[in-house]
Amino acid sequence: MDRKLISSGSPMEPIIGFSRAVKSGPFLVVAGTAPIGPDGKASSPGDVYGQTKDCLAIARRAIEDAGFRMEDVVRTRLILTDIERWREAAKAHGEVFGDIRPACTTMAVSRFIDPDWLVEVEIDCFNSAL
Repeated sequence: MDRKLISSGSPMEPIIGFSRAVKSGPFLVVAGTAPIGPDGKASSPGDVYGQTKDCLAIARRAIEDAGFRMEDVVRTRLILTDIERWREAAKAHGEVFGDIRPACTTMAVSRFIDPDWLVEVEIDCFNSAL
């Protein structure tokens, strides 16, 4: 089975030793995607909705770079530092996945590497034609 590593160019990838996504046969797994702007800093400071949209845009690029489509997404995970703000993340998620409706888990963690990150998103895809 073929294995392809997808990079987003994040400065964290070589430091930690991970890829934004890994394609293996018909599967694509997108790593925890943080709201990192082009300047390497947290995007949309203090805004869970904005950060979720940013995470989803970064993940979308990885999905498309791997030859998959958003319609191939079968599972998502929304990971928040404040579970009380889940509706903000859910709104952004629903705008992208309202018709696709992957399995989704929303959970909370105490914090992320950067304390300005309020959310991370993980995504799994499957496409039997790939």
